Amino acid sequence: MKVLPFKIPKPKNEALVFQIDQGPLFYDLLHQHAEIQISYVLKGSGSLIVGDSINEYKSGDVLVIGGNHPHVFKSDATTSEESIMYTLFFSPNSFGEKFFALPDLALTHSFFEKCRYGMKLVSNGKKVRDLFENLRGQNKVEQISTLLLIINLIGKSETKPLSSFVYKKDYSDKEGKRMGKVIQYVMENFHDQITLESVSEKANMSKNAFCRYFKKRTNKTFFQFLIEVRIEHACKLLLNEHDLSISQIAESCGFNNIANFNRKFKALKDCAPSRYRRQF
Repeated sequence: MKVLPFKIPKPKNEALVFQIDQGPLFYDLLHQHAEIQISYVLKGSGSLIVGDSINEYKSGDVLVIGGNHPHVFKSDATTSEESIMYTLFFSPNSFGEKFFALPDLALTHSFFEKCRYGMKLVSNGKKVRDLFENLRGQNKVEQISTLLLIINLIGKSETKPLSSFVYKKDYSDKEGKRMGKVIQYVMENFHDQITLESVSEKANMSKNAFCRYFKKRTNKTFFQFLIEVRIEHACKLLLNEHDLSISQIAESCGFNNIANFNRKFKALKDCAPSRYRRQF
């Protein structure tokens, strides 16, 4: 796969871009773009990191990521399922600076307010998915019309935020790539022991400087982030690997102490791992 810059530009002569991603994995490097992204995952599953949070995504999900929000899709490498995603890229000014400010489009305002932290659609999923399915055979005018219908529908639907904190300043290309190295290192090695020395070395910074750098951009410590990555992976194993005991899952996710695993899991998920497995 071609390595793209951290800031990925979209065609400047197109107000709306409809993109189909299809392959074994989605593009898995941290990146950002100025456009808002609305994606429908037809096939595939994995983890999505947006802002300060790690989320699970799966087939059927409709996801919205705000403009200039650093994010990365980490496809589940343990499955042989092909990954397919339909995406619309646009900006609030795509159709003119005052287009979405028109009184006739007042109902779209709730959509743009929710975009601040990104969101996952909770209700009206089938209706939005059906609209996405129509995009492939449409011309540009029809696609713009469909976009407006999707925005309107998402704006009045129940949604779940993808993050709780967004760094106010745009990442430079250099620091975006630095943060990308850190996240990639964590996603590939979270099941092993990760020390502050090893991760700060990946960022080419001293330990103290790295701690300040990471906390400022994510509003949490590096080890808080690492624990969240481990717990999210544990959730997947609890639901999909029924032959594994909880202690085995804890160990495979980087916890060498079952009591510590139970404590951290309950703090993030409001229930014990055993109850989570039964409940879901």
